[in-house]
Amino acid sequence: MVASYVGENKEFARQYLSGELEVELVPQGTLAEKIRSGGAGIPAFYTHTGIGTLVETGGIPIKYAKNGDVEIFSQPHCTGVFDGKRYVMEESISGDYALVKAWKADELGNLVFRASANNFNAPMATAGKVTIVEAEEIVPVGELKPDQIHIPGIHVHRIIKCEKNEKKIEKLTVRQDQAGEAGLPAAMQKRIRIIKRAAREFKDGMYANLGIGMPMLASNYIDPGITVYLQSENGVLGLGPFPTRSEVDPDLINAGKETVTVLQGGSFFSSDVSFGMIRGNRIDMLVLGGMEVSQTGDLANWIVPGKMVKGMGGAVDLVSASGTRVVVTMDHCSKDGSPKILKRCTLPLTGVECVNRIITDMCVFDVVPGKGLLLRELASGCSVDQVRAATGCEFTVASDVAETY
Repeated sequence: MVASYVGENKEFARQYLSGELEVELVPQGTLAEKIRSGGAGIPAFYTHTGIGTLVETGGIPIKYAKNGDVEIFSQPHCTGVFDGKRYVMEESISGDYALVKAWKADELGNLVFRASANNFNAPMATAGKVTIVEAEEIVPVGELKPDQIHIPGIHVHRIIKCEKNEKKIEKLTVRQDQAGEAGLPAAMQKRIRIIKRAAREFKDGMYANLGIGMPMLASNYIDPGITVYLQSENGVLGLGPFPTRSEVDPDLINAGKETVTVLQGGSFFSSDVSFGMIRGNRIDMLVLGGMEVSQTGDLANWIVPGKMVKGMGGAVDLVSASGTRVVVTMDHCSKDGSPKILKRCTLPLTGVECVNRIITDMCVFDVVPGKGLLLRELASGCSVDQVRAATGCEFTVASDVAETY
């Protein structure tokens, strides 16, 4: 199986880690482009995504033995240099069958997707020798306007009417009343303090992407006096706050499968288009979580080999965009008290020298190219000595460092 993000699918993780399932994990944007290119008859392409990580060098576990040893590792990728920049070569994907879900289909096979349900459906529909579509509604030819069709019928071979259109919501997420934050558990209050500080990074008119988990909370704390256009990898631009219960729409979710809203002027598109925006440096800033960050800005946040696997998702693509500012939000230490900011990362890397700023429950660090970490700000109640004791590498202290959040 070729996959990118398996999330909280415990059965999938069990089968993978026990050796019952062979899994090739790839960055999500790369997967979208593999499928799009396969459907377009392009055998391979070059991308900067994954340079300097196991994506390039090989070594990602594909199959485990029953005793926990790795039986099969991924192989090194071919690389090329264009305009002085290194890229990895990725082979495209096409399938014997493509299974697609559409909102509407006409009798010629023209397809329309609704809201964020476009995602991988559009490129997938073009990449199968036989494309089978389950449609919520099949309409007569002519009812779909030509300029509203997402996938033309030339790609579609069979259409099935959806008889039971039950839409399950994996992560029903509704707006939290900020007045009720005081009653939340201490761990959640700590996360909110981190994300409130991260929300101060937003600037008016900025295009930004928020990672799964804690970073996504930042959408609830954007200064109401500015406009920020939030992008989600699954094909949404213009994300708003989490919905009220009356606003919940099962076809409107973010990349973390949480229910969301969309602001006026927002738009929907397929996953391959979404990652084209990302690789093309259209996103000004990225906020994402981290398991480890090194003093030079290396980031690890997608796997603990042999123990935890969620997949790369879109993070490897996002941090590979050289024009995107990368802000990492994380607890300063692990649950056992060990530092998560280190001289060198011990976990497989998401990106190399990609992080610009680190915001934790204790402080704010800037990554200064060629010099290392600079302590910029302190959280309320934290001292420089406490930060130094909780950090696994050296850093310098800004002359004006002070408690700011």
